[in-house]
Amino acid sequence: MSNLESKKIEISERRKFLSLMAQSVGLSALGGMVWMGYLEEAKAAPLILRPPGALKEADFLRLCIKCGQCVQACPYDTLSLAKPGDLKPMGTPFFIPREIPCYMCTDIPCVPVCPTGALDENSVSKIEEGKKELDINKAKMGLAVVDTESCIAFWGIQCDACYRACPVMDSAISLEYRRNTRTGKHAYLIPIVSSLTCTGCGLCERACVTEKAAIRVLPLELAQGAIGGHYIKGWEKEDEKRIESLFGDNTTHTKRSEKSAQDYLNADEGLK
Repeated sequence: MSNLESKKIEISERRKFLSLMAQSVGLSALGGMVWMGYLEEAKAAPLILRPPGALKEADFLRLCIKCGQCVQACPYDTLSLAKPGDLKPMGTPFFIPREIPCYMCTDIPCVPVCPTGALDENSVSKIEEGKKELDINKAKMGLAVVDTESCIAFWGIQCDACYRACPVMDSAISLEYRRNTRTGKHAYLIPIVSSLTCTGCGLCERACVTEKAAIRVLPLELAQGAIGGHYIKGWEKEDEKRIESLFGDNTTHTKRSEKSAQDYLNADEGLK
């Protein structure tokens, strides 16, 4: 091989090397852009509804391996895996109630198949006769919230679509009778949601007759307020115990306080 041919081969190899380097830099930059886009999507998605049994969002994202087994197990195609453009952390399961709600399967097939515990089976289980059983009514996927301005029941128009669609009827959603003072002849039947028993399944949102649902399921963190530890329900013994555990027993004790009110008020000692 002549020196000229050897030089041509060397130049050709060098060009290939530089070309591969340029492609690698381009792919790295593209990957960085995609990753930044993913991070921005994750930040812009506070309204995510997860499957039954999902841990709190930070813990869920830490444990979820994006395997999609919960999605495959859902018989109603309720669950989807987030893809680019969904404005949700990519590869994580979610559902949109207005499109396909959770149909409250009693065997909750999406939960037991989770390999990491991101969907906690214990949170949707109960002990029955010493045996653990799945209980979909213990699910807390979110909380239904009523927009009183767009709900036609608050206009005086009879509508109980959300109430009838609720699988925990008369518990998660009940109808409250109110007199319509505007007409004096009619009544309002107002849907009232209980945060204690609402599972966040979204069947009410799916059933709502308005163009944009007047009842919507929101994540618990957004739907509920936080009272603060300094407030106490004086009529609930559990709250009193909570305060005692925080601050101890600050009650002033005297000889009189050892007696019942009836004893010391009827005693001859007066107000001594």
